[in-house]
Amino acid sequence: MQTLDQQPGTPEAMDLQKHGLPVTIITGFLGSGKTTLLNHILTNQQGIKTAVLVNEFGEIGIDNELIVTTDDNMVELNNGCICCTINEDLVQAVYKVLERGDKIDYLVVETTGLADPLPVALTFLGTELRDMTRLDSIITMVDCANFSLDLFNSQAAHSQIAYGDIIILNKTDLVDEADVDALEIRIRDIKEGSRIIRTQKSQVPLPLILSVGLFESDQYFKVEEETKHDHHEHEHHHHDHEHHHHEHEHEHHDHSNHLENDGFTSLSFESDKPFSIRKFQYFLDNQLPANVFRAKGILWFDESPKRHIFHLSGKRFTLEDDEWKGDTKNQLVLIGQNLDKDKLYDQINHCLSLPSNSRGKGFGK
Repeated sequence: MQTLDQQPGTPEAMDLQKHGLPVTIITGFLGSGKTTLLNHILTNQQGIKTAVLVNEFGEIGIDNELIVTTDDNMVELNNGCICCTINEDLVQAVYKVLERGDKIDYLVVETTGLADPLPVALTFLGTELRDMTRLDSIITMVDCANFSLDLFNSQAAHSQIAYGDIIILNKTDLVDEADVDALEIRIRDIKEGSRIIRTQKSQVPLPLILSVGLFESDQYFKVEEETKHDHHEHEHHHHDHEHHHHEHEHEHHDHSNHLENDGFTSLSFESDKPFSIRKFQYFLDNQLPANVFRAKGILWFDESPKRHIFHLSGKRFTLEDDEWKGDTKNQLVLIGQNLDKDKLYDQINHCLSLPSNSRGKGFGK
C-alpha cells in the first residue's frame, strides 16, 4: 500500500519505508493531564505536521480558532495538524491518516484514562502498521495530587506505569516536594529505567518527549511476558470476590470495553433544564461519593447566562466560563468504580433548578 502520495524510490518514500512514521502514545489515568499535554504539543510545534488520534473530539477541547474544517470524523487545524477520531478500529484510523495527500511528520495517539497501553502498542507492533510506523515512546501522565494505585485498585493504572518510557509527574505545584519524591520512588519500583519528568500543567519541553527513540520492542515484550502471569492472577484474585459478572472478559484486551475493566463504569446525565448553583454545590460538597474519580461536563446554571465547562479529578474541580455556541443544556459524565447509578442519578436530577416530572435523561455503561 502506497501512502502519503509518495512514489516508490523517492527519498521520502525510502525514508518512510526504512524508519516509518514516528508514533507517540500518551496514556495516564483519569484527570492526569493528557489532553492538556496534547494541546501543548499542538500549539508549540514549529514546521511539523502532526496527526492526532483520540477517542472523542470532545476530549481535546481544541479552541475553535484552531479548527479550519470538520469532515467525516476528522478535524483540520490551522497549524497544519489534523485530528482523527478513533471509532472502533485503531488500524483503520491510522490508515485514514496515512492515506491523506498531505505529508504527515508525526502521529500522536491519546488513550482513554482507563486504557491499558499494551493493546495500543501491540496494534503498531503486531499488525501491518509495523511496516509503516515506528513506535517512538509511550508517555504516561501522573497526577501527583491524586495518584494512588491502592485507591484506584486498577490493573490499567499499574500497566500505564509499567509500560511507560517517559513518566510525567504532573501538577507538582499542588503537593509538597517530599510527596513527589515518595511517588517517584514508588514509580521507579514499578518501572526501573524510565525517564521521569516533573512538571506543572503539562508544560514539558517537546524535545524531551518527541522523537526520543526510547521505545525498545525487545525489552517491551520481555516485560510483557514477565508480567502477563502476574496480571492474570491479579485480575482473577480481584474479580473473583468482587465482580463475578466480569469474569468472561479477562482473556482479551478490548479497548471498547475498557470501562468495564477493574469494575469501572460511567454515568451520563443530560437535561434541557438548568441546575441550581446552590444545589449543585451541595451535591459536590456532601453527596459525591469518593469512588467517583473523574467527572466532566457542560453545565447550565439558572443564575448564570454563561456556559460552564466542568472538570473534576479526585476531590478537585474546576469551572470555566464560556459563551454558549448552541442550545443551552446540561451534559454531565461521571466515571468511577462500583457506582450506585440510581442514587447518583437522583441526586444529580435534584440539582435541577425547577424539578418536574420531566426529568433529565440518564444512561450509563
